[in-house]
Amino acid sequence: MHGFLWIWHESHHKPHDHTLEKNDLFSLVFSFPAIALTILGCIYDEVAYLKWIGTGITCYGIFYFVFHDLIVHRRLNIKFVAKSNYMKRLIRAHKIHHKKIEKEDGEAFGFLWAPKKYEI
Repeated sequence: MHGFLWIWHESHHKPHDHTLEKNDLFSLVFSFPAIALTILGCIYDEVAYLKWIGTGITCYGIFYFVFHDLIVHRRLNIKFVAKSNYMKRLIRAHKIHHKKIEKEDGEAFGFLWAPKKYEI
């Protein structure tokens, strides 16, 4: 997202006062192959493995939404207090990632893993 997809992701790094961002288009775009692969894998036995690829894309999207949008950015005002060192490290890494407004020289994203250097 910090490469050629920056054109959408940039909206997520810049301050704004609206609910939706161009970055939210990723969930819409990735939902189409997830749905298509799941359906094809369920209908045709020859490509049954496709349903697991579609399920994987869907699970990634769910994890991303819960962690990134709800827990870190609190887009729905859900109160979450990180208790484990693992969660604290992920949240801290992601907040450090957002200190950069431009795409170059960014720090770790901190989505499902963050280096120990981000421990508090």
